[in-house]
Amino acid sequence: MSSEHDQTDLGFAVIDDGRAERTGMPEVVFGQGKTPQQIGSIVEHLNERGHPALVTRLDAAAAQAVRTILSGCTYEPVPRLLWRCPQGLEPFKTTVQGRVIVLSGGTSDFAVAEEAARCAEWFGMHTTRRFDVGVAGLHRLLSRMQEVREADVIIAVAGMEGALVTVVAGLVTTPVIAVPTSVGYGANLEGVTALLAMLTSCSGGIGVVNIDNGFGAAQLAYRILAGRR
Repeated sequence: MSSEHDQTDLGFAVIDDGRAERTGMPEVVFGQGKTPQQIGSIVEHLNERGHPALVTRLDAAAAQAVRTILSGCTYEPVPRLLWRCPQGLEPFKTTVQGRVIVLSGGTSDFAVAEEAARCAEWFGMHTTRRFDVGVAGLHRLLSRMQEVREADVIIAVAGMEGALVTVVAGLVTTPVIAVPTSVGYGANLEGVTALLAMLTSCSGGIGVVNIDNGFGAAQLAYRILAGRR
């Protein structure tokens, strides 16, 4: 039986084998900056321990290299996710009570919003997507407010000035997780403007993650819903 303090030193990485015991989810691999060989070894180790393996922020070339080294991997290019499960384990199975809805301000925010949605599904949450509902055409959001209010957690993804988050949070009782994106013209400052706008929003009930961090938003949504038990 595994302990919450279990770990394995692979030489180039120390795998936190006990993370699932402590937090309810196994370690997730941040792919950027790692070699395909390193990623393949970590994924294989996690699977051998009975854990599904999810790799984030992996570009197509690196993903292809990993799949050459390790069979059975699936790559999704838009959210830049690679995953592999031990034999007999079903991925993306709903195991958490409650619903998450992922909203995006524009189509340009799609990759980050899809990372949030797909990771939420990976963590076992029932997830709905409603993309391109930004405040520049406010009627697009307002026409979907009944569905938005029925969700248990809202993830709102927006670039430019990030106003979508303030508007949504002012209309619901549900926790809102804000994800600023690096989408926007020069004064957007690669997402810093949206980040600061979300942090200083006059609406309450907002939690803000880092720029382009769809994965972090999904993980926070999981903590909110799983913590209800």
